[in-house]
Amino acid sequence: MKLTVVGCSGSFPSAESACSSYLVEADGFRLLLDMGNGALGELQRHCGLYDLDAIFLSHLHADHCIDMLGYFVARYYRHDGGRCEALPVYGPERTEHRLTTAHADTPSASSMSEVFDFRTVKPATFEIGPFTVRTERVRHPVEAFGIRIEHGGGSLTYSGDTGVTPVLDELARDTDLFLCEAAFTYGKENIPDLHLNGREAGETAARAGARRLVLTHIAPWTDPEVNLRDARAAFPGPVELAARGAVYEI
Repeated sequence: MKLTVVGCSGSFPSAESACSSYLVEADGFRLLLDMGNGALGELQRHCGLYDLDAIFLSHLHADHCIDMLGYFVARYYRHDGGRCEALPVYGPERTEHRLTTAHADTPSASSMSEVFDFRTVKPATFEIGPFTVRTERVRHPVEAFGIRIEHGGGSLTYSGDTGVTPVLDELARDTDLFLCEAAFTYGKENIPDLHLNGREAGETAARAGARRLVLTHIAPWTDPEVNLRDARAAFPGPVELAARGAVYEI
């Protein structure tokens, strides 16, 4: 598998990065995890607008899904080659309603479903293209999911947005690469069931026995070097900060 960080900023784009979006590729299949603010523009650095094969939305906060509105326009109003076929979009319940409401002026109430094939995510194990994926509900104010992706003996786990939960420990068990949010600063913010800090991300990776930890979803007001230091103090394996355009082979 190949993982490309399209965007990794939390809450809103930073000067260096769009919000959450990660491209996973194997056997010619392209799966995009989330499409937050600014991600659609950055995505075009890595693949064509119409080259995605599926999208997974971890939850429906704007910094993880709002660029789906621009992508709807690109797919619905394409003239060269005609309108795009419906692309599988895996997301929480009422994803279509959320996007249609946010767009506000779609031609009809069902226009989104003409170019997106919405599929409701529940805790389950299933196939997306060549990938075997497992999804689990994590702790966040809205319905949110972490995802584990396996292919060819390798595994990638993406936390989405979550507070501390044993569900994430199990989802990331022995994973090759753990892409884990670390939005908060240890000792500064303490809001249960919302986000992890760097120390908690490191502790989660350690409990899970992950082989590599990549910290993501760090908001522009958070010092990433502090979170990196705190994660390294809790996790004995390699730890680094996600960065726009970074590529990992798994």
